[in-house]
Amino acid sequence: MFGRKLENIYRLGVKELWSLWRDPVMLVLIVYVFTLAVYTAASAMPETLNNAPIAIVDEDHSPLSQRIVSAFDPPRFTQPYMIDQSQVDAGMDAGDYTFALIIPPNFQRDVLGGRPAEIQLNTDATRMTQAFTGGGYVQQIVSAEITEFVQRYRGSAALPVDLALRARFNPTLDKSWFGGLNQIINQITMLSIILTGAALIREREHGTIEHLLVMPVTPFEIMLAKVWSMGLVVLVAAALSLNIVVRGWLGVPVIGSLWLFFSAAVLMLFATTSLGIFLATVARNMPQFGMLMVMTIVPLQMLSGGSTPYESMPQVVQDVMQVAPTTHFVKLGSAILFRGAGFDVVWPQFVALAVIGAVLFAFSLARFRKTIAQMA
Repeated sequence: MFGRKLENIYRLGVKELWSLWRDPVMLVLIVYVFTLAVYTAASAMPETLNNAPIAIVDEDHSPLSQRIVSAFDPPRFTQPYMIDQSQVDAGMDAGDYTFALIIPPNFQRDVLGGRPAEIQLNTDATRMTQAFTGGGYVQQIVSAEITEFVQRYRGSAALPVDLALRARFNPTLDKSWFGGLNQIINQITMLSIILTGAALIREREHGTIEHLLVMPVTPFEIMLAKVWSMGLVVLVAAALSLNIVVRGWLGVPVIGSLWLFFSAAVLMLFATTSLGIFLATVARNMPQFGMLMVMTIVPLQMLSGGSTPYESMPQVVQDVMQVAPTTHFVKLGSAILFRGAGFDVVWPQFVALAVIGAVLFAFSLARFRKTIAQMA
């Protein structure tokens, strides 16, 4: 009897794989999600400033103002546009530059004389990332140039403390290292929900679900077949993406155990594929399933700690997201792939994923059985 159930689960899963193979749209989605989507997201992380356009109004024309102008150069900023005061508003309105730095007359004389001196920085805040990051860079550059210029005249004592900065796990602070691995984790979540949910809705729309109802198979077997088949597809695609795109194309070193990471991915897929089936039982068609996906996947990805530090979120959000599998998978994946953590470090996340997966599977199975009974 048990052997018969396993055979049914296996054959139903193979049927799902053949159905997916004959769906070119889904195949293109799988390839895109684990290749170009991973690469573009990793190489286009917006946290670092790159070629931000800046204009400078130099009304002082002093050695200090020229020193400040020459400090702005690629790759953080473009070559500064030297403009007049009358051109500032028009250029900002036209979006020609993000920053406009205005150096007033007698600026060097006031600095050397110890009198209050001000520089005005206008920022186009519609370019949010550049405005937020670049404003700090401009302030640091101007302050550093003024300090060095003044010290040549007045001198200064050496600082009593020398701060040595060492970046662990990503010594070059390369944004693609974090972006590539984080995208793998996000795509595992998203695609597993899409594939299982679309597989169930496709059977309902094509009428093949009625064929299954007259066969000697149970809802448990049908659901488990979809879980293992779609989970296997995502697992293989993620493994290829991690080794070919992330490690090969992007050149990101992975110091942790891939076997341990993908073992955790199996538990994660068990939870997310079950969630995908639950959403498919709630939705009546693919458009409704897509809207439910947006409502589900955005919080799972944005609040899991992959996009922003988990500890920076409000405490109530942290407590709620403890029931989300992505929270534990992001923490586990970062520990293994970035820091080389072993099972003795990440076992609490393994347990959490197993418990959450079991609960989601049981809940989805109850909903699936109810849906099947209504169709019978």
